[in-house]
Order: sequence, then C-alpha cells, then structure tokens
Amino acid sequence: MSASTHITELLNASIRSINNIMTMKNTVSKPKLVGHTLHLNYGVLISFIGEIEGRLIITGDLDVFAMIGEKLFGVPLEGEMLNSFTGELGNMIAGGISTDIGNQGMDIDITSPTIIEGDSILSGYTQGIQLQIKLSELHQFELSLLMDD
Repeated sequence: MSASTHITELLNASIRSINNIMTMKNTVSKPKLVGHTLHLNYGVLISFIGEIEGRLIITGDLDVFAMIGEKLFGVPLEGEMLNSFTGELGNMIAGGISTDIGNQGMDIDITSPTIIEGDSILSGYTQGIQLQIKLSELHQFELSLLMDD
C-alpha cells in the first residue's frame, strides 16, 4: 500500500480512537497537510512500526493536557505527573489506532512515548497530515501523522 493509503487508514483510526478515549465533547477539524517541518513546544511522539511506519505527534499547550488529565482522572496534574499523563494519553490514542488498524488485518505496533518540551522542529518525513481537536473555545490540541513512505 502507498503512504497516502496508510495515512488515510491512520487518520480514520485516529478519529475513532480520540472519540473512544475523550470523555468530553470535542470537535475534530478537517485534515490539513503538514509542511516538511513541524514546529511544537510541548507534546508526545509515538512511532508506528510494522506494515505502516510513521509517527504520531500530539501537541498542545501544557494547560490543555492538564485539563484533559483532570477531566479523565478527577485531580489536577502538574510537573512530572503531567509529563507522565501526556505520555499515557499518547499511549492510549496510539494504542487505539494500532488496535483499529490491526483489526483490519495489518501488522502494526507502537513504540514507547517520547515527551517533547521546548521549542522543537521535527522533519525527515515524506508526508504529514494534521487534525485539530477542539475541546472548548480555549482548549485544543493537534494530532499529526507523519509518514516515512
């Protein structure tokens, strides 16, 4: 399969995974293409390996991840607990994507999450697509799928 077919499969599985995990109302934007570099300040990166190879990046402001954590667990999160939660949120979303794709008969697995903090630029992918997930007027995050080929 081509990278564009894989990205479509990942995109559809991503939307299903977000809707299964997020207990709060959310609005998912139409997908937009990502240029050859992705700028971010805070987020989590998880790679897909197997028949589909690429990366899932979830980015947003710290207060967005803190708000999601508080809604899901009922307690405010900060510092190392917030970083740990951000990685776990990435695991939950990527795990849902991997399970969905696996149920379609493709061999796919995920790597451990990597937290990214500070002004960062990601590059070295051939195709990227991004969804914006809006939780409220003030809270949103981005989910990017970056494909290698």
